[in-house]
Amino acid sequence: MRRDPRFQIAVLPGDGIGPEVVGACLQVLDVLRDRLGGLSFDFRHLEGGAAHYQKTGIALSQESLDECKRADSVLLGAIGLPDVRYPDGTEIATHFDLRAAMDLYAGVRPIRSYPNLPRALTDKRAARIDLVVVREQSEGLLQSRLHGSVEDDSVARETMIISRTGSRRIAEFAFQVAARRARSKRRPGRVTCVDKANALVSMAFFRKVFDEVAATHPETQATHAYVDATAMNLVRSPWDFDVLLTENAFGGILCDLAAGLVGSLGLVPAADIGELHAVFQPAHGSAPDIAGQGVANPVAQILSAALMLDWLAERHGEPRLAHGARIIEHAVDKALTLVCPVEFGGEDGTNAITRAVMAQIRKS
Repeated sequence: MRRDPRFQIAVLPGDGIGPEVVGACLQVLDVLRDRLGGLSFDFRHLEGGAAHYQKTGIALSQESLDECKRADSVLLGAIGLPDVRYPDGTEIATHFDLRAAMDLYAGVRPIRSYPNLPRALTDKRAARIDLVVVREQSEGLLQSRLHGSVEDDSVARETMIISRTGSRRIAEFAFQVAARRARSKRRPGRVTCVDKANALVSMAFFRKVFDEVAATHPETQATHAYVDATAMNLVRSPWDFDVLLTENAFGGILCDLAAGLVGSLGLVPAADIGELHAVFQPAHGSAPDIAGQGVANPVAQILSAALMLDWLAERHGEPRLAHGARIIEHAVDKALTLVCPVEFGGEDGTNAITRAVMAQIRKS
């Protein structure tokens, strides 16, 4: 167990609604501090993102990156502005830079239904949606970002690389996630390898390595599914899924699809995890069209803090942090029965939702 009761958290508010939802999240963590038995957080606020690039020509300085590496974890807001781009036309994506610099190979996106909020599916079983998308983030199609080429203004080229090392460690990670969920839910775990192994050699190799890892985890069910069929089945019966393991680009698409089924990316937290570092952020974008209006839904950002506490708890052997994560999750569940975010047709904006969550924490 760690002796120092203070955890150093690097905070990158980012762009658009990022500063608003990060501010809400920090308020929640401040209230939670009284429930952590003497543990606390030191927040180091840093600059980075599209607005910072627009001002300085640098999306994330080396100094800020070094601060992120020294911190116990990183809390990141939404990143990017559609009109601020690199010369090659791609958007500023500081979260991609952090993934590469800190080898955050595992992208984790928990997606579940919440009470009292409208869902896209009318089937009553949609209330049972509770799944996790695990993305390999150190390679795959998106890792060629900034390294693609356009030849003679007639052919554009990207490369997808899948390695044994990358495939093995993400498969091991996915089975660990499934095992933790199985223990907490007291039912067998299942990992579904989502690929396109019928058409791409790289995906057939990804599946082969997955099967090798699965053989060492007989307590967890291992299944396969093609990505196109998975997209259909996520709409048809999303309550049947547990942990979905995917290549980077496939995972990004499926995550957004599944988020739509439960109502919004505004409910989906995200964690980018490596062996030594981790970044926690909402799965949604920066939504500059609503920035500054006080209507942004802070739930995804607040839940990302719960993911952060769980990761820190496991890394440092500190059960008080895991207890704090459960307090946040329970507070969000309860708050969403009392308020309705603007994006769901309600009247409750950032401050009202944040106050509702904090009130539930105080009652815990």
